[in-house]
Amino acid sequence: MNIPYFDSASVRAAAPWTTAIDAIEQALLNVVDPEDDSPRLFSPAPNGEFLLMPATNREYSGIKALTVAPANPARGLEKIQGVYILFHSDTSTPLATMDGNELTAIRTPATTLLAIKHILASAPRPAAPRHPGPTRVLVFGTGVQALNHLRAAHAVLPEASLAVVGRRPERVSALIEQLDAEGIEVRPGTPAEVPDADVVICATSSRTPLFDGGLVAPGAVVAAVGQHGLDAREVDAALVRRSDVVVEGRASALREAGDLIPARSAEEWQAIRPANLRDLVKGDFGRSAGKPCLYAGVGMAWEDLVIASLVYEGGTRS
Repeated sequence: MNIPYFDSASVRAAAPWTTAIDAIEQALLNVVDPEDDSPRLFSPAPNGEFLLMPATNREYSGIKALTVAPANPARGLEKIQGVYILFHSDTSTPLATMDGNELTAIRTPATTLLAIKHILASAPRPAAPRHPGPTRVLVFGTGVQALNHLRAAHAVLPEASLAVVGRRPERVSALIEQLDAEGIEVRPGTPAEVPDADVVICATSSRTPLFDGGLVAPGAVVAAVGQHGLDAREVDAALVRRSDVVVEGRASALREAGDLIPARSAEEWQAIRPANLRDLVKGDFGRSAGKPCLYAGVGMAWEDLVIASLVYEGGTRS
């Protein structure tokens, strides 16, 4: 059997930001319920662990198989590496394989910006703009996810002012130079800009809060998407407790959203029943006046399947 492989360039070419975002939105409107998604599966691997993410729908099924090797960066290698395998749902026939890292690099920012777009649209109309000028977007992080969240933010909010915050100035400069070469203007930012930001995106490997949640302005949107696991958090409990909250999926949040637990207990979240992404895109979510809104994402297998299907149907195979 000759199974086609889509390399990183093919995956990227087949899923430009607006196309990827539209595909995820249409999936939520028509076929996907995030509460039906399969849990992420972990298994020991040499010098790390395997991470397996299976998903299925009527037409396609698939699994993303990743390795997580914490010692790799010191060896000049990627910490996370992997491949995606796409199957025909009816016959279980393998259809394609593709670069798993590039798939993740696209589906996570696409999902985040879809959520941000809808949260911004659902905001109560203020009496007057909070500040003059364009929407201010502040991104924490300088890795692959921060880079791609800035690209996606530029695609969805083309008039926005973009700034990036990082711990290492040389990483910030390199990211800004890379995006400048792509025609995307980004400036260096600082945590002190949080009170003035309209949108704050946390796309880091930090396991502790990045800023004081009390500084986030009423009406601002914060997306915490860089970490998963109940022992990791990019935002503090103060922000969680004062915000409207949207999650990718309620079940996945209870399993893995350290940003939400232990800010409130699992029992509290079950009683609150925060809106998930499907609720959000269907218009079944309303924001509270005078509150920030927090979107908490951990990454879900159904998102990989949506983008993998898009790549298979429209991409160029190698």
